[in-house]
Amino acid sequence: MADSSGSWKDAYKGMSSDNVKGLVLALSSSLFIGASFIVKKKGLKKAGASGLRAGSGGYSYLLEPLWWLGMITMIVGEIANFAAYAFAPAILVTPLGALSIIISASLAHIILQEKLHTFGILGCALCIVGSITIVVHAPQEQEIVSVVEVWNLATEPAFLFYAAGVVGAAILLIVQFIPLYGQSHVMVYIGVCSLIGSLSVMSVKALGIALKLTFSGMNQLVYPQTWVFTVIVLMCVITQMNYLNKALDTFNTAVVSPIYYVMFTSLTILASVIMFKDWDRQSGTQTVTELCGFVTILSGTFLLHKTKDMVDDESKENLSSEDNHLLLRLPKHSENGKGFAQEGIILSLRRQESAKSPRPARQIKQLEEDLEAVPLRRQESSSRL
Repeated sequence: MADSSGSWKDAYKGMSSDNVKGLVLALSSSLFIGASFIVKKKGLKKAGASGLRAGSGGYSYLLEPLWWLGMITMIVGEIANFAAYAFAPAILVTPLGALSIIISASLAHIILQEKLHTFGILGCALCIVGSITIVVHAPQEQEIVSVVEVWNLATEPAFLFYAAGVVGAAILLIVQFIPLYGQSHVMVYIGVCSLIGSLSVMSVKALGIALKLTFSGMNQLVYPQTWVFTVIVLMCVITQMNYLNKALDTFNTAVVSPIYYVMFTSLTILASVIMFKDWDRQSGTQTVTELCGFVTILSGTFLLHKTKDMVDDESKENLSSEDNHLLLRLPKHSENGKGFAQEGIILSLRRQESAKSPRPARQIKQLEEDLEAVPLRRQESSSRL
C-alpha cells in the first residue's frame, strides 16, 4: 500500500507551475465556451426570425448583437484555451473541454427549453469520467526551445500525410455531403469543424510556444514559420466558426456540444500523438488506460445522441395522439363539398400550428368545440333558406 502511495506521489510531485497554469486556463476556457454556445444559439434564433437562417446559408446573425456577445464570450474562452496549449500538452488540455458539455447542456435545458433526458445526464457524466481518465494518465510535454523545432515536427512525413488526409476529407464533406445531408445529419457539419480543428490546435500550440518563448526573451517573430502558423490558425478558425454556426442553428445544442467535443478531442489527440509523438514517452498501461477513457467518452456521446431521438419520438407521439383525437371529433361527412373542404383547411392549419408549438389542453378543447359548431351553423342556415 505504501509503495502504491509513493508511486502516485512520484507521478505528480513533478507537476510544474506551467502545467498548473495550463490546467487553470483550460478550465476557464471550458466555462466561457460552454456558456457561449447558449448565447450564440439565442442570437441565431433571434436573427433567423427576421432573416435567412444560418443553417440555410444566411448571414443575418452578423447583425445581431446577442450573437456577437456569444462570439466575444467564445473568443475569451478560445484565448484562454490558446494560452493553455502554450503551457501544457494537448492530451492534457483538450479533454478538459468536457466541462463545456455540462455547462452548455444544462443551460440549454434551462434557457433554451431543449429537453435533456435522464440518460443524457448520465452521458454527460460518462464524458467527464472518460476525460478525467485521460488527463490523469496524460504524458509530460517535451521541452521545445524554438518554433523551428515545431516546424520540423510538422513537416515530418507522418504528420504531412495526416494533414493531407484531413484537408481532403473536409473538402469532400463540404462539396459532396453538406448539400445532401447537412440539414439532416449532425455529423456532417461537426465533421468539418473537428477535422479542421485538429489542425488549428497544432498550429495554435506552435504559435503559443513561439509567443511564450518571445516573451521569455527568445524572439521567435523573426522566423517565417511563426507567421505561417499564424495564417493557418486564422484560416482554420474561420472555417470552424462558419460550420459550427450552421450546426448550432440546425440541431439541438445538447447534442451538438458533446459530439463536437468527442470528435474534436479525438482528432486533436491523434494529431498530437502523430506530430509530438506523445505516446512514445508512455508505457503500454498508460496508453491502454487512455484508450479506455476514449471508449467511456464515446459511450457518453452515444447516450446523449440516442436520448435526443427519444425526446423527439415522445414529442411526435404526443402530437400524433392530439391529431387523432381531433379527427375522431370531426363530422365524417358534410351536406356540401365546399363546407367539408373548409373544415379540412381549418383542421390542417390547426395541426400545423400545434406541431410548431404544443397547445394547452384548454385551447385544444376550445378548438374541438369550434369545429363541432361548424355543421350546426350550416344546418341552421339551410333551415332558414
